[in-house]
Amino acid sequence: MTGLRTAAVVIASTRAAAGTYEDECGPAIAAWLYEHGFAVADAVVVPDGDAVGTAIGAALEARPAVLITSGGTGLSPDDATPEQTAPYLTRSLPGIVEAIRRAGEEKVPTAVLSRGLAGTAGSTFVLNLPGSPGGVRDGLSVLSPLINHICSQLEGRNDHR
Repeated sequence: MTGLRTAAVVIASTRAAAGTYEDECGPAIAAWLYEHGFAVADAVVVPDGDAVGTAIGAALEARPAVLITSGGTGLSPDDATPEQTAPYLTRSLPGIVEAIRRAGEEKVPTAVLSRGLAGTAGSTFVLNLPGSPGGVRDGLSVLSPLINHICSQLEGRNDHR
């Protein structure tokens, strides 16, 4: 690998996109990615729904190593991030989101209601996180010991240590 791995962040929040709510999740995810050695641009904040799929597609055109979304994973009528993500995934990694839900459930029982997905879109690892700062923290704590191995595998390295 030459240079830094790149990452993209998409925030699904109708209120934050309208400027009526300050997004806390995007900066937290970007800081975590930076701490883990990724070059990351500012989060793209879009309203829930079709705009999420458009933003995911645009982010994937740059072929980042990682794409993390936050928001739109619940049961509200406009929560559609998993549906907007699914068409881009070439492989599913359900164990990651299962572990994230388990980690969150220890603190907030409703964490099991998150419908987020994890998988790959070509050589990009894609993860949907909940839209709350606590849900993002729980998800990133699960991802911390995995992220370098995931990226190495997607880069074609078979280091199983």
